[in-house]
Amino acid sequence: MVGFRGGAKALGMWMCVFALACGGEDGADGMNGADGIAGMDGADGMDGTDGTDGADGTDGADGADGADGADGMNGAPPFAREILYLSNNGSGNVGTVDRLDESYDLVRTVEPGNNEGIDVTRSGALVQAGDRDGNGSLRTFCGVMGRSEGAMFDGDVDREITGSNTTLVNPKGFEIAHRAGYLLVANFMDSTIKVFGSAAAGDVAPVATTTLAANAWDLTYDEVNDRLFVAQTNGTVAVFDGYIAGDFAGSADRTINLVDGGSAQLSVNLHGIAYERETDRLVVSDVGDAAVNSDGAIFVIADASTATGDVMPTRTIAGADTELGNPVDIVLSGSDLRVAEKARDMLLVFADVFDGASGNIPPDYAVMSTKPESLATFDADAMHPDVSDIDSALAVPFVTVSSNPGAGMPTTGTIARLSAGLGAQVAEFDAAENLESVTYDLDGDAYATYDVSGGGGGILVVNRLATSRDAETTTMTRDRRIVGASTGLLAPKGIDVASAMGWIFVADVDATSPAVRVFSTCAAGDAAPLANVNTSGLRPWDMDYDVVTDKLFVAFTNGTIGIYDQFTVGMGSGGPDRLITPTDGGMNVSVNIHGIDYDPATDSLLVSDVGAITTGANSDGQVFVISGASTAAGSVQVAVRIGGPSTFLGNPVDIAFDGADLYIAEKTNNMILRYDDILESAGGDLAPDASMMFTRPESVALTPGYFSRLR
Repeated sequence: MVGFRGGAKALGMWMCVFALACGGEDGADGMNGADGIAGMDGADGMDGTDGTDGADGTDGADGADGADGADGMNGAPPFAREILYLSNNGSGNVGTVDRLDESYDLVRTVEPGNNEGIDVTRSGALVQAGDRDGNGSLRTFCGVMGRSEGAMFDGDVDREITGSNTTLVNPKGFEIAHRAGYLLVANFMDSTIKVFGSAAAGDVAPVATTTLAANAWDLTYDEVNDRLFVAQTNGTVAVFDGYIAGDFAGSADRTINLVDGGSAQLSVNLHGIAYERETDRLVVSDVGDAAVNSDGAIFVIADASTATGDVMPTRTIAGADTELGNPVDIVLSGSDLRVAEKARDMLLVFADVFDGASGNIPPDYAVMSTKPESLATFDADAMHPDVSDIDSALAVPFVTVSSNPGAGMPTTGTIARLSAGLGAQVAEFDAAENLESVTYDLDGDAYATYDVSGGGGGILVVNRLATSRDAETTTMTRDRRIVGASTGLLAPKGIDVASAMGWIFVADVDATSPAVRVFSTCAAGDAAPLANVNTSGLRPWDMDYDVVTDKLFVAFTNGTIGIYDQFTVGMGSGGPDRLITPTDGGMNVSVNIHGIDYDPATDSLLVSDVGAITTGANSDGQVFVISGASTAAGSVQVAVRIGGPSTFLGNPVDIAFDGADLYIAEKTNNMILRYDDILESAGGDLAPDASMMFTRPESVALTPGYFSRLR
């Protein structure tokens, strides 16, 4: 490691502490003087007197101090804690991605298998572009934070966009438009940007293609202002205003050409690009002549959103001391610029890159790294709880509802967003499937179970349904299905997503093979489940997994609730650790439990019971709250019990809890209900606090405000 900034003499100082002294040794003490000669014996009969001892000799002089120890290595600058990912592209490490800490120290290496640009989704999946086998590819590597050392791309866990329909040639850098749900890809060698739905998979056509005036190597996207900046290998930056809103505009609004004071072009071959929206400043890296290892440069551009034509950089870093040869990628960590310097096999940091003088400026920090290709950062602390784990501290402006009146009926396949106050419907999507339950991951993609015509079931993944797609329908350029014989899905009902684990839980209520099947959130096509949870022959309708306590709570149609402790240890292979039967006054009160939601803040379990499944049984539904759920077992007295004619509870097939209020999909009575402050309720035959008519609702899911945030 080469350090350019840190504590001086650090190593030498620590060596002194362990040696207990840093100076030379003292001189040796002087020798004692010789003893005096004893006196002669006296005459017989009379002893002679002993002679006097000689005096001690004088101590010798102290030795000279030893020389100072060598200076210790400089330490890393005090970077804030950060998670970094590095795509490698050397002969010995191609296809690997390293997880690094803020000082570039290696944490773990995985093998997604591609070799170019990388980025990370809000739900923690790593996306990597590649062209190593001559075919353009975009791979999504699921749950990268939790993957083990050496983990490789797995078709049942991960997914890929590749094939002739994609028209990908040599995809290099790309950007995830997080809120909109698009992958914006610099498709090198055909001078285009390819746009794909971020949830798509397989040999799919791009959503759009934008033609450029030159080849692009990388790009950066300002989500707030819908502005795209493209680094082109002719040394210019193409700028697209209103890029997505303008239907992926066909030509650039402006071109930035970097020049010196004499209007001579400075930039040669731009590669990396990064934008700081707060100050409207752009940073680009220039590899110069790719065959020369000493002509790289960094340029800073002010007022980037309006810059056009010939523009002088506000700062230029170039020269022999910079270590810049082929800086192929850059990423901003605050105001610090991190650089993947490929030709010189280094990772660099230029602190406070926006400020300071131009010139031959050495990096503030550098480490050796074999053929680094691309860098990405990930803020794990910014991840939110999943929609089934929300508490009352988070804003929930909408709820999402699926309709299931039966195959071929007018509203079959409808997924609607309703206001949380249940006063209005604000959006509607036609899934074109016989839907069951719906939920979301942290990216805002919807996951919905559905029945396949002729038997079996599947999972439909709808790209960014939480924030968009109003009046649209399913399209495989943006969406995907998990379906086929390998899935084992026969009669899927409830669904839950644990984004942090990269898992989808599906309750398969099939009478002959009941199970909770666990899939990867990145799976596509005929993917096998990661696990089939043993339900001991009981038929599950819904479940809720709590990632903090690692417990899985399952609602069974015989009126019991199964609890799996330490779920990740055996993935439920041994069956439930405990069963709960809700009681009231010593009597069993549950019949057929469907909806379930666990609240870890109060250790409460909320469940809905549809009662008897018979014609005309439109008023025997109930809702229960069970306290101390994490350790409860056997017959358990309910803390709250709501049921009766005033409740409109007939077949409450699904519930969603926001930490205070409970939403209920009441299918038989065609209603969405809400009970406020449910944990404080006295129970009984209570009318709901709010309600809304909706045709045969099958499920309800919270749609929190964090989906609308812009990066």
